[in-house]
Amino acid sequence: MAWADNMLEGAAIVHEDKRNEFIEIYVDPEVKGENVFLNKSAEDKPLPSFEDIQSQLPQIEWSANPDAVAGYLKTWQIAFGNLRQPTAENGFVSNFIDTAFNNHLFMWDSAFITMFGKFAHHIFPFIGTLDNLYAKQLIDGFIGREISITTGENHFHRHDPTSTGPNILPWAEWQHYEQTGDKQRLSDIFVPVLALHRWFADNRTWKDGTYWGCGWSCGMDNQLRVDKKKYDFSHHSHSSWIDVTLHQYLSATLLLKMQQELATDEDLSDIEAEVTNLKKVVNEKMWDESRQFYFDTLRDDSFSTIKSIAPYWALLTDMVPEQRMEPFLAHLEDENSFKRPHRVPTMSADCEHYTDNGDYWRGGVWAPTNYMVLKGLEQHDRHDLTFDIALNHVQHVAKVFAETGTIWENYTPELGRQGIPAKKDFVGWGGLSLVSILIEFVFGIKIDVPNRKLTIHTKLQDAYAIKQLQFGTLGQVNIDVASASDKQGKERVTVTTDLNLAIEIVED
Repeated sequence: MAWADNMLEGAAIVHEDKRNEFIEIYVDPEVKGENVFLNKSAEDKPLPSFEDIQSQLPQIEWSANPDAVAGYLKTWQIAFGNLRQPTAENGFVSNFIDTAFNNHLFMWDSAFITMFGKFAHHIFPFIGTLDNLYAKQLIDGFIGREISITTGENHFHRHDPTSTGPNILPWAEWQHYEQTGDKQRLSDIFVPVLALHRWFADNRTWKDGTYWGCGWSCGMDNQLRVDKKKYDFSHHSHSSWIDVTLHQYLSATLLLKMQQELATDEDLSDIEAEVTNLKKVVNEKMWDESRQFYFDTLRDDSFSTIKSIAPYWALLTDMVPEQRMEPFLAHLEDENSFKRPHRVPTMSADCEHYTDNGDYWRGGVWAPTNYMVLKGLEQHDRHDLTFDIALNHVQHVAKVFAETGTIWENYTPELGRQGIPAKKDFVGWGGLSLVSILIEFVFGIKIDVPNRKLTIHTKLQDAYAIKQLQFGTLGQVNIDVASASDKQGKERVTVTTDLNLAIEIVED
């Protein structure tokens, strides 16, 4: 059903939800255009196998760390083994990659998966996984966070506190656009991601404009950010949640960038007003000057005691005032806080609930949250810290891979092994570690297809190379970097390509 077909002010659409209860959902008259995924025909295309496509992948060389190279290939082998096709029963529209958790498609897992899948988009369109979420969007803009890949049903009623989130779909789509330059896709997804953003604004905000979530909907289930004497992981505890609020701030800023890129005439005055308000409210109410850190605020406006990785979502935007940036980042360099043997734990070591074995989100090291921190640091040109964290993470993941032969859901911050608990063969978003984090932050390679620019930071002192690196749909690039002991400066780097690119080599 197209959005444009139902744009009758004051009219209600009757929709049958998974519990067979009929509900009235009023159409948002502010959204123009249509969600093209609602009427998309199901894809009928065979899935590629790893054996058939292995030679087409970007090929990496790093003789100083053969375990990372082997783990890189194992990551892709697991990923291509988890590809699935739509069925008549689930009503999906595009081939996709399974989250690899419980036979459900998860919203934020899928978004993160596309962030390493982008390096093989010329072989399989991993971004198409998100098509299936857009195809399940309700007419009021809601998209469920967990959808059965057997039946296509939402796992939660849309007004369940755990029903959706975290909303990072705009971030995933923007990264895909940077990697591919696919403006048609950007245009196609603009309406559904805008409608979802407005659903959150209508249904998940407090009076001051901040957002609420719960353990499951924020994605970090058991951080105990609620009062466990009263609530479980499905309660918002009447708090303003820093990460959910920052997700929406990120979403809003990217929607404005998409509008500018697409030159649409969509009225986003509500989004502009929200950006202004959230920046003010977060910095006035959610920054604890005594601890120099952002926190959830509780029902009585006091700060939470839980020092989580969650506030670092702020780095992906302009949220943090310049005078607060250094003390905010200092926690990442503090051995009593986030600088543990394996960086970066999702809960600070000086937190009362922190555990050496990670205990899932109570100190566990996760590829998606590490990737978020690294992308944020990169955006603020903190390249030394970015490289240090990335190299530490890749070395730990490669070591555990060498010992166990697989990629894990999460890792311990203290013990140099997989987390307890953690699922094995987790690709899944575990693919970020030895693909995106390795290529983007250890090898220092950034692709910007819309601006036809390739940037290489040469912080790694070892010799390394990546061949057959796809640059959008334009062609390929080969990059060879000599050891710093053999050559110095720009002489270390050789780029071979037929493409007309702006190439920036940053000597580190």
